[in-house]
Amino acid sequence: MSENSPMRDVFDAIADPTRRRLIQLLSASEELPLHELTSQFQMGRTAVSKHLTILKEAGLVLDRKVGRETRFRLNAEPLKEVQDWVGHYSKFWLANMMRLNQFLLEEEEE
Repeated sequence: MSENSPMRDVFDAIADPTRRRLIQLLSASEELPLHELTSQFQMGRTAVSKHLTILKEAGLVLDRKVGRETRFRLNAEPLKEVQDWVGHYSKFWLANMMRLNQFLLEEEEE
């Protein structure tokens, strides 16, 4: 697998709450080893490793060997696809919030 051609859809990769938590943890650090990531979950190393593999297949996580340890870091670039998709729909939420605000202002005036 290359970084430029992920084997898995980014939306599929972030659909699971464990994987979203892994992304959050990795975004807070430059890189983390598997044992530190595993300590954040109520599951074993194998299960966390499987989730990391899915994130790697989507290009969201990169890894490197340091001695006997594998360290993981976030590659946030594929999340741009998610941001672009959500951004398209944010204009609908903004319009609804503005109408709600107008409604509440009118209610206060009455």
